[in-house]
Amino acid sequence: MHAMIFSPSLDAVFGKSGLSFEQQVERCRELGYTSIEFWGWGGRDLNGLKALTERLGIQVGSFCTKNSDLVNPASRDLFLAGLRESIAAAKQVDCRFLIATVGNAREGVPRQEQHDSIVEGLRAAAPYLEEAGITLVLEPLNDLVDHRGYYLVRSDEAFEIIDNVGSSNVKVLYDVYHQQISEGNLISTIRANIGRIGYFHIADHPGRHEIGTGEINYRNVLAAIKEAGYTGFIGLEYMPLQGVDEGLTAFLKEYAE
Repeated sequence: MHAMIFSPSLDAVFGKSGLSFEQQVERCRELGYTSIEFWGWGGRDLNGLKALTERLGIQVGSFCTKNSDLVNPASRDLFLAGLRESIAAAKQVDCRFLIATVGNAREGVPRQEQHDSIVEGLRAAAPYLEEAGITLVLEPLNDLVDHRGYYLVRSDEAFEIIDNVGSSNVKVLYDVYHQQISEGNLISTIRANIGRIGYFHIADHPGRHEIGTGEINYRNVLAAIKEAGYTGFIGLEYMPLQGVDEGLTAFLKEYAE
């Protein structure tokens, strides 16, 4: 991989399109994309998806792991069981990234205790990931607009967690939309932490709509990501205001090399 790979999030972009899963994947390829991603893998026909991606010459960038309530040590066995299942699913479709969230903050429990629980859970996960050659990316989310009560909001804590875990197969999913809401300071943060970032998501703010509809200067942000030497996936996780085809076509025309 030498260039950034733009990967439409099917659930976000095609959520209201009425197209079947297979049609969504086909449409992405027709519009010029070489990667797709989606949220949950449960209930998906993975064998069918593998055949479809091979036929179209498109790859699966990422999907979410199961049961990631990492703030609670009591949920760890469930998390690890879900992770093993998710790794098997990822291998089935040649997907190399799994997305993990951490769960909502536990009321009355010190933050340090919850932080430590996340680190311990990810340390326990690391050997499975390393063996499989799959990277788990941990996602901070904003708690102002979309995810009230969520534990992991700030990127600095996410990077600290990754450092504490100490595995090159556990990194951060830096969602530019979420971080714009939570803290701003996008380009400096990306530049300083590019080695800890395994994946990007993008959408504009306010509204989580197409790139170019809001306040984020994506021309500069994407240029900074590229200049930092990043050559991985950038998931388009936006909810379209306009027609799906128009938005995806306009994005490639405007922002892809």
